[in-house]
Amino acid sequence: MYEFFLLILHLSIKKIDINGVYACKNAIFREKYVSMREINMYETHWYDRVVASFMFFTTLPLGRLGRLTAENSRTVVEYWPLVGWFTAAVMAAVLYFGSGVLPYSVAVLLAIVVRLLLGAGQNEEGLATFVDALAVGGGSRQHVLDAMSTSRSGDRGVLALIMYVALLFALLFNMTPFVAAITILAAEPFSKMLAAQVASMMPPVSMGNDGVVFRRMPIEASMGLAVQGLLPMGTYCYYMRAVIDWQMLVFLPCLAMYFLYLLIWKILRGYNLQCLSSLALLVELAVYFVVCYYQTLDVV
Repeated sequence: MYEFFLLILHLSIKKIDINGVYACKNAIFREKYVSMREINMYETHWYDRVVASFMFFTTLPLGRLGRLTAENSRTVVEYWPLVGWFTAAVMAAVLYFGSGVLPYSVAVLLAIVVRLLLGAGQNEEGLATFVDALAVGGGSRQHVLDAMSTSRSGDRGVLALIMYVALLFALLFNMTPFVAAITILAAEPFSKMLAAQVASMMPPVSMGNDGVVFRRMPIEASMGLAVQGLLPMGTYCYYMRAVIDWQMLVFLPCLAMYFLYLLIWKILRGYNLQCLSSLALLVELAVYFVVCYYQTLDVV
């Protein structure tokens, strides 16, 4: 502060306009203030990013616990499997306990509807948009991105969504309530972990309505993501080790993720939110296929 007064004294002796001095001071202050804001913007606590992830991927009213900003929205995918813990727990509870008071088919359908409402249908809408864009775009990168930028899904997208829900219902219905419930608890976080890895494996692509660009994960975020997805799957594999080959349970979903990754890279040369949503849902289906296969062998 004392340098400022010395500057005023020096300039007043030279009879320079004092308004210019105040303008200079204000400009310097704004520059320092903006720099401080830019530094503090990145100093967010980990729990703020967790809350932002739940706000981004679910319809939970968490406005009092935090807010979703442009900065912390770049890290929401790093806690996507953790959100999957919650949504899977709700879906599994509805299915398992609902089967005790309702017909099993109704309980399975109700569990699917509850998860869809809890996530505002964001992943399912992403799958419909992704499939429709691939069908309409004809393999052209720009045409696919243009189709993804529209807010409406075409006939192919709606058909893909119907087929997905039908497959999900059939696979869960062919498991016992207990096996279906614990499989959901493991499959959803695991599939979201694999899908989130794509954000570190390829660059984002820009499109009209999807302005979400996730940051490139640092090593600690990647390790945390792996723990969130592998912990429930590892526990499930250990519990079901006598009846399900854990290698098949891990290998086939990873293989599905790899081929989808190649498809996305070949057409788009990058990812967007619709790609990640589609990956998560289809990899989750692959887990259910493996479990349902062992169910047909009467070993589960």
